[in-house]
Amino acid sequence: MQGEGAGAAPCAADPARSRGRLHAEAESAHRSPWQRDRDRIIHSSAFRRLKHKTQVFVEHEGDYYRTRLTHSIEVAQIARTVARTLRLNEDLAEAVALAHDLGHPPFGHTGEDALADCMAAHGGFDHNAQALKIVTRLERHYAGFDGLNLTWETLEGIAKHNGPLLPAREGAALPAAIADYVRLHDLELRSHAGAEAQTAALSDDVAYVNHDLHDGLRAGLFDDEEAASLPVVGAAYLEVDRLWPGLDRARRRHEALRRVFGRMVDDVVAESGRRLADAAPASYDALRALPGPVIGFSDPIAAAVAEIKRFLFERMYRHYRVRRMRVKATRVVGELFAILAGDIGLMPDEWAAEAAAAPDEAARARVVADYIAGMTDRFALEEHRVLTDPAARA
Repeated sequence: MQGEGAGAAPCAADPARSRGRLHAEAESAHRSPWQRDRDRIIHSSAFRRLKHKTQVFVEHEGDYYRTRLTHSIEVAQIARTVARTLRLNEDLAEAVALAHDLGHPPFGHTGEDALADCMAAHGGFDHNAQALKIVTRLERHYAGFDGLNLTWETLEGIAKHNGPLLPAREGAALPAAIADYVRLHDLELRSHAGAEAQTAALSDDVAYVNHDLHDGLRAGLFDDEEAASLPVVGAAYLEVDRLWPGLDRARRRHEALRRVFGRMVDDVVAESGRRLADAAPASYDALRALPGPVIGFSDPIAAAVAEIKRFLFERMYRHYRVRRMRVKATRVVGELFAILAGDIGLMPDEWAAEAAAAPDEAARARVVADYIAGMTDRFALEEHRVLTDPAARA
């Protein structure tokens, strides 16, 4: 296994040097600490729910489009490839990649924005913080602890895979879930995470840029000629046309987009390898102490990715069909929150009891937000129908 033993990079996370878990457990005879973390994430309720949570299209709009689950699997596949090539720890990179979107509420970023508005007076809502809360508190299956009791390195990666976690401005507060947890288990928020978590973050960019192009084309929000006007994408279409002139549209598109995907992964590997060689971090902690990330795109590909993201924002995320669903999803989440916060007894018994035991209004609102955040798209739509349609059966 790359990333372990004599073949590992000096900065790779070493399972023998893991900082361990908040609650001490005997080690597995057959799995490394991060293999156990990966397996606990995959077997969690929150991971299964990603199957029915929005990436861009709400799941009832078509069974072809990506969901949060398929997106997470694609991110993990890229992360393993990059980590293996750079001689990092594949298992840690995979665990962080699989967990990175566990905190998304129904309807993706639309649901997150709606919940953030609902919780504006009570500390807001952030899906990264919610992911940490899920794996440290809300998964309640084990006899000895709440959460999944993941290792320090995996938790650090979940909290900080996008960089050091500091308040956006002086005097601002950290998300409540993160602030609560680090009082128990310091995740050293002011440093970068390890290279494996950084790999998961870049893999997220590679995955969603490529699959959103694919899903947008599939949905007819833009066409191949428009996509081919983009940097990297256009060169890929030209190469396919040179090798297979007259190829049918579906095969041409697939061949082009897989070349875009490969070009981005190759660039991450080459640029990150160069940065690692230049910085020469002698250990996992030495890499974490560096002033900037070591996993990244080269400047030309970073510029190309930024241009593709701008195109997707204008042509896909702001398309009237997507915006129509966004309006409906915002209303569903907002009305659910208002109804349930106004009468906590409308939630299932265990959630109602937790809300009733909350010490103040903010804590009660947080329980309601946790309940809604755990919903799938279809469950949120059904709960909203039951609570708002007089003809619906309770």
